Amino acid sequence: MTSVRVEPAALPRANVLGIGVHAVNMDTAVRAIEAAVAEHERGYVCVTGVHGVMEAQGDPEFARILAKALLVVPDGVPTVWMGHLQGFTQMDRVFGPDLMLAVAHRSEQTGWSHLLYGGSEGVVQRLSSVLLHRFPRMRITGAYTPPFRPLTSAEESDFLHLVDQLHPDIIWVGLGTPKQERFMAEYLPHLNTTLMIGVGAAFDFHTGRIRDSPPWIKRSGLQWFHRLLQEPSRLWKRYLFNNPRFVFRAAQQLAGLRHYSLTRDNPD
Repeated sequence: MTSVRVEPAALPRANVLGIGVHAVNMDTAVRAIEAAVAEHERGYVCVTGVHGVMEAQGDPEFARILAKALLVVPDGVPTVWMGHLQGFTQMDRVFGPDLMLAVAHRSEQTGWSHLLYGGSEGVVQRLSSVLLHRFPRMRITGAYTPPFRPLTSAEESDFLHLVDQLHPDIIWVGLGTPKQERFMAEYLPHLNTTLMIGVGAAFDFHTGRIRDSPPWIKRSGLQWFHRLLQEPSRLWKRYLFNNPRFVFRAAQQLAGLRHYSLTRDNPD
């Protein structure tokens, strides 16, 4: 990987139904993360595909959370296609689990410290073992398994104290969209860290709970169907409602039949 850094603020965004998705690929995304950590530029990174874009359509506050992100990377192939059709030919998919591996690899050279937040009981411990087996020089300084509900004041205090003690460069958040984005936006100002990166199902992918798709399925934009076959009861509504709506609205936007202004981080 080239050592030339990429400043996140300098990166253009493709307009995907009014959501600004940065026109990056894996290399530029990792270099932008490297620049942010090196310069102590605090922020959160959203890994956003069709699900995140469609969640934002009926939720202006969530749309603003995405707009405030330091980096919004294109997690899904349809978001990449939208970017290409807007002239961002260098844009490529930045899949959350792959981003985690790429940053872990880079951190063996940089010495970044990491904290894992999310998953069910035992998942973060297993993920830590998997990552350290693959990247022995990666510095994972802590892990936290939250309850499946908002933190109580005592739990919140314990978590803030843990982060304050460890001062990780990066906190990986695996809560799923839109929960993880809301969590990062709320908690980043109170945490002694530089970056928070929401990677959704990466925790389950790397610990084997979810099987990854073959490369040809990823390239074809059909990974959603592979996921649906594994978790039909949880995902059928998301994919069978969101995907057709996204295609219809994207076609309207590209044909000029419907105009979407990029959501601003400040509505005023």
